[in-house]
Amino acid sequence: MVHEEELATAVWRKALASGGTGGNCVEVAPLSGGRVAVRDSKNRGGPALTFTAAEWAAFKNGVINGEFDF
Repeated sequence: MVHEEELATAVWRKALASGGTGGNCVEVAPLSGGRVAVRDSKNRGGPALTFTAAEWAAFKNGVINGEFDF
């Protein structure tokens, strides 16, 4: 379980490819225990999804391997 304080003090970042404009970005932040949080940059105070280190690694590998390409 992620505590609100950990999310509030997390160091969020977004992909350089986003260009940083328009607020239509996904932001990620490392959390304790190797977990990763993901949020919508348009709603920074809204909910964040959290993933274990293994889940995040599986997602990243899926992106790299084209598993989510249309």
